[in-house]
Amino acid sequence: MSQERLRKSIREIPDFPIPGILFYDVTTMFKDADVLQELADTLYEMYKGKGITKVVGIESRGFIMGPILALRLNAGFVPIRKPGKLPAETIEESYAKEYGTDTIQMHKDAISPDDVVLLHDDLLATGGTMLAACNLVKQMNPKNVYVNFIIELEELHGKEAFKDVEIQSVLTL
Repeated sequence: MSQERLRKSIREIPDFPIPGILFYDVTTMFKDADVLQELADTLYEMYKGKGITKVVGIESRGFIMGPILALRLNAGFVPIRKPGKLPAETIEESYAKEYGTDTIQMHKDAISPDDVVLLHDDLLATGGTMLAACNLVKQMNPKNVYVNFIIELEELHGKEAFKDVEIQSVLTL
């Protein structure tokens, strides 16, 4: 399987969620067993030698490949969620969006200073959500932090928001 096949498995939806936006739907990658396996293999190969102990997935599409990757890497999985969704004590980070602010939370005891963390989400656009997630994880002082996306929208320059973490994407569009 090739990068081209992975690329072709993404559904493009014009004018979603608002007019003028082209939405890249990765759920079509997940419904095809061969594509899902290729995606899992590709992600594993990217991170297999980095000593990852925790994979952190961002709600909600980060909850799909995040646990799969955690299992492959023999690492734990940690969810980052919207406020009010996690049952134990949390820490939180707020960030600016196009039309206001949003907040994400993580359990206070999810990451330790001994952890090497891989943050995963489906898409890098402007980087706001992932930057907030990265800041949240860094509050826990892990040994190292890596950031991964299935897709990077290169023209939006989201990588520029990150100063001190390695960022990789499976596909760049």
